[in-house]
Amino acid sequence: MAYGRGGNMGGMGNMQNLIKQAQKMQEEMQETEKLLDEWEIVGTAGGEAVVVYMNAKKIIDGIEIDKDVIDPEDSEMLEDLVLAAILDGYKKADAVYQEKMSKFGAVGGNLGGLF
Repeated sequence: MAYGRGGNMGGMGNMQNLIKQAQKMQEEMQETEKLLDEWEIVGTAGGEAVVVYMNAKKIIDGIEIDKDVIDPEDSEMLEDLVLAAILDGYKKADAVYQEKMSKFGAVGGNLGGLF
């Protein structure tokens, strides 16, 4: 039994190619997700008086605070520095995430239900 023109499978072959491409894309995306988990982002504030470590998915795994910025009379300044360092890290993580995931159409981590 012939399918399509010229005895080939026509649309069936195209569908198989699409499925293979989707599977390859999913594998590449999983590899990229793992890379983002392991990517180290460093957010800083106050000339590195506060340093925050996180991955490209914004999971914070460490904070360093220079003892010179710890003033019991001005805890608000330290709070502001910590927040600024976190926001700096988030900004850097967003840039890495966008760069690595944009080839999959994932903006903000959303593939629109594709996978």
